Amino acid sequence: MDHPQLGRYAIQSELGRGAMGIVYKATDSALERVVAVKTVNMALERDGADRYEERFYQEARAAAGLNHPNIVTVHDVGKSGEVVFLAMEYIEGVELRSLIGEGRPLRLPQALSIAAQITEGLAYAHSRGVVHRDIKPANIMVVANGPVKITDFGIARRRVSSELTQTGMLMGSPKYMSPEQVIGKRADHRSDIFSLGVIVYEMLTGAAPFNGENVTALMYQTVNFVPPAPSQINREVPPLLDAIVAKMIAKALEERYQDAAEAARDLRECERQVAGTATQPPPVGAATTLQRTHAATLPDAVVAPTQIDAEEKTAVLGQTVNRTRVVDQQPADALTASATDAPPARGLAPTFNSAEATQRLATLTGAAATMPPPETAPQTATQAVKSLASARVAWRQRDWALLAGAVVCGLAAALLFR
Repeated sequence: MDHPQLGRYAIQSELGRGAMGIVYKATDSALERVVAVKTVNMALERDGADRYEERFYQEARAAAGLNHPNIVTVHDVGKSGEVVFLAMEYIEGVELRSLIGEGRPLRLPQALSIAAQITEGLAYAHSRGVVHRDIKPANIMVVANGPVKITDFGIARRRVSSELTQTGMLMGSPKYMSPEQVIGKRADHRSDIFSLGVIVYEMLTGAAPFNGENVTALMYQTVNFVPPAPSQINREVPPLLDAIVAKMIAKALEERYQDAAEAARDLRECERQVAGTATQPPPVGAATTLQRTHAATLPDAVVAPTQIDAEEKTAVLGQTVNRTRVVDQQPADALTASATDAPPARGLAPTFNSAEATQRLATLTGAAATMPPPETAPQTATQAVKSLASARVAWRQRDWALLAGAVVCGLAAALLFR
């Protein structure tokens, strides 16, 4: 039986299909190896087909220059009739999206390993000027006893007048889009980091950080809401990982990781710390691993995203670095009361999605000693309140001492002139 041909590739079976086209399992007749062939039917491109095809080849050539164990290798690009195609390394694995279920987080070591490998692959691509712009679980292949692979480098994106809507459709699910993509700005390497941060959050908690009844509501949350820290949903998540995710999905570009290689180093450090903790014998009376696993479930109270304030929203939309936090605008008395009387918060981690995550990462990864000291150490509102409280106590003691001295002097004078 003769198989359909795309150039020198004999189609064996269909592997999947999406908005961009169909992916086939095929045999390279020249090299006699199995490949995956992704096709795009140019007949469907009624406007700007020539420009799109040219860009397809340009990005395919860029992707073909990537040689990294965590990136699917591109072998060939070509055209057969009205169909342009990309021949890639055939991976016998499963898409990450099939491993992530609603309310079913991955095991912490597995999530860390997958996250670190993806980040290392992105760091390599970014260092060569290639940005993915569509990082999502469907584009990540998990291989049994093998490296995690990023797919779909080199697939050009359609750019039409209604780009925002079309982009959301083409990318499968807009819940992995960065705020700058949502508001219509061009994505750069930091957008890939944000999208990966959303995936890491989902692997750790079994739930997406941003959600909504429709695309509009989802995109609104992406720009306007800060999700709960992963540790508030999964108690197995350590503080270091909270800080890493916070920095990955920071809304302002300046507060996000500027380099995927830095994020990869932090994830590997967290992986080492988690592995070291696992090898330590548990203290007397501590819960067993099985008990801790069962404890890592949703908290009793519903954890919901918190809306950012108006000034922070302006900073995100304008991509400026001047941001404020609601907690710094509260009166000192309210802060003191909340620190002493209020029950433990079920919402955000204290430093989640803020610039403070950077300093926290430096401390938790042991990099604080190598970092130059800041010109002035910033003081948080809570620290300021505590210092004011201690100052009041000190002044009261001195006042009592002065008062006692005055009383003694008065009594002495009265006895003398008696």
